[in-house]
Order: sequence, then structure tokens, then C-alpha cells
Amino acid sequence: MTSDKGILIKNIYYMLTYAFQVLRQTTYENIDAEDFDNIHDLFAAILSKGISGQLKQGLYKEYVNMSDELVAMRGKLNLSGTIKNKIQRKQVLSCEYDELSENNLLNQILKTTMLLLVKERTVKEERRAVLKKSLLFFGTVDYIEPCEIRWDRVHYHRNNQSYKMLLNVCRLIIDGMLLSTEQGEMKLAGFLDEQRMSKLYEKFILEYYRLHHPELHANPDQVKWNLDDENDMWLPSMITDITLKKAGRTLIIDAKYYGQQMQKNYDIQSFRNANLYQVFTYVKNMDVKHDGSVSGMLLYAKTGEEFQPTNKFKMDGNEISVCSLDLSMPFGEISGQLERIATEYFS
Repeated sequence: MTSDKGILIKNIYYMLTYAFQVLRQTTYENIDAEDFDNIHDLFAAILSKGISGQLKQGLYKEYVNMSDELVAMRGKLNLSGTIKNKIQRKQVLSCEYDELSENNLLNQILKTTMLLLVKERTVKEERRAVLKKSLLFFGTVDYIEPCEIRWDRVHYHRNNQSYKMLLNVCRLIIDGMLLSTEQGEMKLAGFLDEQRMSKLYEKFILEYYRLHHPELHANPDQVKWNLDDENDMWLPSMITDITLKKAGRTLIIDAKYYGQQMQKNYDIQSFRNANLYQVFTYVKNMDVKHDGSVSGMLLYAKTGEEFQPTNKFKMDGNEISVCSLDLSMPFGEISGQLERIATEYFS
């Protein structure tokens, strides 16, 4: 199976199913049986099924502000526009009103992403055909330039919750893969950028433990500074990626997705010092009893580097480990690695 920077494409799908559990619904049940040659094809499969399902429910509508010249009053009168019409001897009123419309930001993002995938030749023809068919239902929806999308204006509520996973996939594609050629044309890169993969990797590990080990109470935790007094003014917040807790023991996992796990100084390789400092700081400040019940782990996504050591250190009474999760393996083996971590620390 083809890989994305050393990660099996199918494993990216499995990571997405944990990050966005709606993918476990029957709408998407056939995807995990398919083989994908590239990540574009995977995303096209998810969106084609998801948008087809959304069309059966109906596209989300919201009130949008409209302006029009009308013979009868509607909404609010635009006085300056109406006076202008009067001067020009036009027997119409300039009105502003709200109308329930499918032409809103959420549907515009879906349409733009579908158009990008339809143009991508690495997407299988049958999937492009499904997307083209779906696009017919977006005739009243405007295309929006990818660079002009205001993601901060995307808000979810009871009436549009079904869009959440779809738009997250759209954002992975647009923010994580979109490139501009010298001619100013848009095309998709062959892989997700490191920043997007890092967030997905972290979310996957967190949701894996939440689903399979609820007894570990997996959460990102805020770590309070272990101070001698109450003066914490100007101290930065410390928030873990994943904290697992059970029976008085705690494991802080710092999930790291880098192209290179090691750093080199004067031709000598070592673990990245900033990462070790960070997890050590989390551990020492959370271990308020100073009894060694809090451990830390740097869990790297294994990369193509030849030298990827693992190690355990006893630092001032606390265990700090450095491990790698091999995302190029079949998913059953990835799951096995995560299970061994849970067993080692909490059994």
C-alpha cells in the first residue's frame, strides 16, 4: 500500500476515525476495506460519502443578508439607495433583508474542496464522478478562494453538527496540502504538511486511549507550577498533550511528529533538548508528592531516519522515556504498541 511520508495511507484513515469518531458510522463502513494509492483518493472517498449523506439530510441553511431592488417593501429600507432610484426615475425600493440560504460559508468550503479534488488526477475516476454529481446540488452556492476562507468564522451548533468532520477534512486538504504554482494555479501536494499531521497524530493517541481505556481517564491536563508561594504571575501555562491516570499513577505523554527525531551538534546526535526539558518540567511540577508516581514519555512518530533510539531515564526520582510509534506498520501493530504502553505503566 502506498505511503504518505512513510505512513500507510490506510493508517491515516484509521487515525482520522479516532480523531473524528463520526467516521465509525455506517455511512463510511466500506472505506476501511479499500486500498488507496494516495492521500487525495482517501480524502475524496471520505468526502464523497459524507457529502452524499449530507445531501440526503439537506444542505445546511442559515440567514444571510441580501440587498435587492424591489417593487414592494421587504425587510429594511435602504434610504440612500431608494433616493438614488427615485432620481433615476426607477419605481423600485432599495431593500435589505435576511433570507434563509444554502449559500453560506460552510457549503462554500465544501464546494471549493470538492472542486479541488475533482481537478486532482490522482483521485480515482469513480470518486471524481461522485463528487461531480454532488456538485450539481451546490448550484446556488458560491465558490470561495481557498486563501480567503475565514476558518475563525466557522461555528458549530445543533443544526450543523454533521458538518464538523467534513469541514475538518476540508481544512486538512486546504491548509495542509494546497500549493500555488509559479503560474498562480492551485494544486494539491502529495502529502499533508508536518503541522497538520502533528495535530492529527496527537488527537489520534488521545482518542485511542479514551475509547479503549476509559479507566485511564485520558485528557490534556493543565499542570500547575509547583511553587513555594502563590506568586505565579507571568508564568506560562503548561498543558499536556495526553495525561493518563489510574490508581495513583500518572503518565504524561508528549506526542511529537517531526521529520527528524534527533538533533545534531558537532556531529554528535542526541534527543531534542527542548522536548526533554518540556516533559521533565511537566512531570516534576505534577509530582507534588515527590514520590515518583508521575512518569513522562516522549512518543515520536517514527520517521525514515536510520538512527531512532528509545531509552528510559530516571531523573530525580521520576521515569522519563523516549519511544517511537511506527506508523508504517499495519494498524494492528500500531494498536499493539499503544496497548503495551498502557500495560507497562498501569498493570
